[in-house]
Amino acid sequence: MAAAGLADRLAAARAEALVGREPERAVLDLMLSGAAHAPLVAYLHGPGGIGKSSLVRYAARQAELAGRRVVHVDARFLDADPRRLEEAAAPACAEPGAVLLIDTFEQCQPLETWLRETFLLRLADQAIVVVAGRTAPDAEWSLDPGWAQLFTALPVRPLDPAESDALLAARGVPAEQRGAFVAFAGGSPLALSLAASVPPAAPGAPWYPTGDTLTTLVERLVGDLPSVLHRRALEVVAQTYVTREPLLRAVLGDEDTNTVFPWLRQLPYIEVTPEGLHPHDAVRATLEADLRWRDPERYDDIRARISLAGLEAVRSATADDALLRVTEWMFLFRDQGGPENLYNYRTHPHIEDTPLRPADVPAVLRMAEEAEGPASAAAVAHWLRRQPDAFRVHRYTGSTTPVSFMAILRLDAPLPEDLAEDPVIAAVWDLVETAAPLGPGEHLGIRRFAVQPGGGQRPSPLMELISRRTLAEEMRIHGRAVTFTVFEDAGLWGRYLAEAGMPEVAAVDVGGLRQHVFGRDWRRQAVEQWVQNRARTAVTPLATWPAIASASGPGDQLPRAAFEEAVLEALRTWHTPREFATSVLLHSHLVAPGSSDPAAVLRGAITTALDAIQIDPAGVKAHEALTAAYISASRTHRAAARRLGVPYGTYRRHLALAKERLIEQLLRQPATRSTPTAPHSIPEE
Repeated sequence: MAAAGLADRLAAARAEALVGREPERAVLDLMLSGAAHAPLVAYLHGPGGIGKSSLVRYAARQAELAGRRVVHVDARFLDADPRRLEEAAAPACAEPGAVLLIDTFEQCQPLETWLRETFLLRLADQAIVVVAGRTAPDAEWSLDPGWAQLFTALPVRPLDPAESDALLAARGVPAEQRGAFVAFAGGSPLALSLAASVPPAAPGAPWYPTGDTLTTLVERLVGDLPSVLHRRALEVVAQTYVTREPLLRAVLGDEDTNTVFPWLRQLPYIEVTPEGLHPHDAVRATLEADLRWRDPERYDDIRARISLAGLEAVRSATADDALLRVTEWMFLFRDQGGPENLYNYRTHPHIEDTPLRPADVPAVLRMAEEAEGPASAAAVAHWLRRQPDAFRVHRYTGSTTPVSFMAILRLDAPLPEDLAEDPVIAAVWDLVETAAPLGPGEHLGIRRFAVQPGGGQRPSPLMELISRRTLAEEMRIHGRAVTFTVFEDAGLWGRYLAEAGMPEVAAVDVGGLRQHVFGRDWRRQAVEQWVQNRARTAVTPLATWPAIASASGPGDQLPRAAFEEAVLEALRTWHTPREFATSVLLHSHLVAPGSSDPAAVLRGAITTALDAIQIDPAGVKAHEALTAAYISASRTHRAAARRLGVPYGTYRRHLALAKERLIEQLLRQPATRSTPTAPHSIPEE
């Protein structure tokens, strides 16, 4: 009697914990009612942890309350053997009105045709069937004119934020903690429940998933994977907004992509869209957090590779698609701090980014005067005459009325009237002439105006569009040596820009309005390096201003953190000549002015310093670890550890020591002009 009481209480508790799912429950209730128009077979499908089993249990409880016989089959124990399924489901063939429930059907998916064409035809009168699996049902269910009237597919979607909050409330999670859980779980009931079981360490402290939570989620949401390659493919998909073959190929290589891309398309937690592959939010969040916790170095390496692939996607896109590719690239940084978004993007009208039309000029001038005053409007008028193609105008879809505008000016040698009419350009040009003179074929770009009347330069869909256009041009324009951007509100945007490597370099008064100028010299860090460093989580932003200003080179004055990062970047790009040749260290004390081949000299300086750290047994091991990781170009750090025949933890300690000693040696090392010999490498095994 006690056991029966416990079973009833357990079933009741599970029923009370089920939130949402009204459409699915309505179909199941209709089937259990025996209505003439109700389907006889329902197929629940969706990724692991989405709540399919909860709906199966709901159907079982409702069937029992209706007095029906319940036959519950767990496909995990059938081994895809039709005889075992037939044996387990036999009572449903003998008792009229029975309810056959087949859960985890993905474990015996090969039996789907046999189930449809053979076994289900043997069921007793008025029997109904509920199948639940990760894989969507075969199209034959709907193509067969008979089954089409008796069958329904029920995709189980993620819970919406309100339903997720209700589930957490039912689990007793305080309201102030539920937001972080909802953001992490992506509507997955399993992720929500696991998160609720591990509260923050202290009241009010931020919540992060523990290693045990992540391990459980990966096992339950993703399951067993065929190989390490398949796991790496999922780790890429988890970081990207949308995954297409070219991006995956850029990270994994041609052969590996040909192997895993078709596999990815078949996964139940991957949505195939016209744009590419999207993972379920809970799977994305879990895989990303798991990799970051488990292997921070590989996490950073994958992000850097994806970021570089995103840059190439922007560069190869058409002009119309460039902003979309930038948006996809920016997805990598969705969790990094920026000015607070005060707008609801979901309900905001769509905005079009268009070239300036002659009829737009009066509206542009009016907006400039309203937002920034007559002095700024006069500067706008000057540049409308000089560089009308530099302006972009924004309008809502279906309207011809401009609602904001921007201008990115391109200058290699401004005219005297440019300096006279625009005090910001005058100040910027003086700064360039003093600290960063342009060389032959070089030019500067300045995002001079970003005007949205009534909103200042607060975050908004319009300002986001302006940012995307600015980034697209930075990524696509060749020959740009120096970049500037102008904001009124340095307090709002200054920290965000500094984290992106653009410090404030000047402040100019324009008709009583203070304009703050932020700058970057691309000759100190190429765009390719910048996009990779931007994606790494533990990289100190490299100082990119002022640029080369003296014969001794700016490297002598590089901050310690910037010098350290430049050394690590040189190691990471050791086998990528184009990127290595843009190293900041080329202008440091390591390379004497006038060297005939600065990149070769820098390579020799690093090789010499690397050899010099072998002053004791620990230094020898450190030298071997760093050489295996970078000079001999092992594919991963784990591969380097295997190459050296040491445990991964030991390898990481040797590598950390090697980096410390190498940096100290390079800081002490004198400059050289000599062209070094080819860099050494440890022998192949």
